[in-house]
Amino acid sequence: MHLLFLHILVCINLVPSATGKTISGFFSSVAARNTRGQYIGKFLYHGKNALLHCRLEDIQAAVEKEATLILFREHTWLNLHESENLSCLEHLSKAELTIALNQEENNQTIPQLHFPQTWYVSYVDHHTCEKGDIIASDAIQFEIMMFNPDAAGNPLDHFSAEETGLQGFYFLLLLAYFVATCIYAQPLWQTMQKGGPMHTVLKVLSTALLLQAGAALFNYIHLSRYANDGIGIPIMGSFAEFFDMVSQIQMLYMLLSLCMGWTLGKNRKSQSKPLQWDSTPTSTGIALAAVITQGILLLWEQFEDADHHGYHAHRSMAGLLLIGLRMSLSMLLASSLYRIINVERSVLKRDFYLSFAKGCFLWFLCHPTIVALSVVFNEYQREKIITIAVILCQSISVVVLYRLFLSRSLYWEVSSLSSVTLPLTMASGYKSRYYS
Repeated sequence: MHLLFLHILVCINLVPSATGKTISGFFSSVAARNTRGQYIGKFLYHGKNALLHCRLEDIQAAVEKEATLILFREHTWLNLHESENLSCLEHLSKAELTIALNQEENNQTIPQLHFPQTWYVSYVDHHTCEKGDIIASDAIQFEIMMFNPDAAGNPLDHFSAEETGLQGFYFLLLLAYFVATCIYAQPLWQTMQKGGPMHTVLKVLSTALLLQAGAALFNYIHLSRYANDGIGIPIMGSFAEFFDMVSQIQMLYMLLSLCMGWTLGKNRKSQSKPLQWDSTPTSTGIALAAVITQGILLLWEQFEDADHHGYHAHRSMAGLLLIGLRMSLSMLLASSLYRIINVERSVLKRDFYLSFAKGCFLWFLCHPTIVALSVVFNEYQREKIITIAVILCQSISVVVLYRLFLSRSLYWEVSSLSSVTLPLTMASGYKSRYYS
């Protein structure tokens, strides 16, 4: 498992970072001719007084080349790329906004929008539709900043419509983590110091929760800087994705290993003996196969999407395979727990398994379920809804599992986990009391 985490850490550094809403680069006449306009970027504008600001370094060259920015709404942009019969001039004539770059600082107010719309920005000049070779032409350095109106109606908000509110959500989430830590950290630490049958499970559960808190912290730092400069700290977004992936993998391995270990142990032990989590080649193999598969699919999905997303809408092949994997694992867990509950005679243990099943299914099924339900919302709302809802559901799942494993009546009823894989190993000398 440590090797897998190391592999993910190396790969996550190769994942492309998000492109901010402050875009810097060079306008190129050659690039503009090759693609009928050099693509610069896109932004989801909303409301009144939205703004595009462009600053140039070489205004003389821009004036000589008749440098221009052209803007298209999303539906027009998509239609143009599906049309192959339009000439270059016809293509450019479809632009819905034109900004002549004849000043060092150029501002363009976006027409008032009754609902959020994505605008695509391209660069063109008088060479774009000309035939023949382009005489040596210097590239023009630029910086473009795109703004939405803030609460006061001033064009100062770097966040697009699909990102609005996420910074506030992560702030409240971190505040909740801080308050919960102040209240529960000491009692939890004292419980873990005493040992017990659920000692190692609590350690892994706490580690997964710390990773989730770390991901929230990195996202908040990135978005806080992004709110100021439109770029943020992309490496923080990558770290947040990495922490979330490790947390997901650790929870998957723990829950699946527990369930499969209980199932296999139940097949060999009599009802009078306490339940144990046996380390068998079968249970270990199933858990590792699921973990490796999910890790590969998560990395694949990150490579397919260059934008930073804490949680994806699963529109790619890798995303669909992830949904299929989670559904399959949920059915495997349901089948295993159903067999255990059917043969269990202890009421306390049946209640334990039922509560455990609720926590497992909430963790595994919340993401696919929320992605499926999000189709009823507008596309620009889906990322926020998926991100917020998944984090809240998984937090509730962790609370359910914490209460289950910390419950004093069930704590001693479900026996010690004496032989465990991963870092979940108990001292061999530990023995629990048996209750019938």
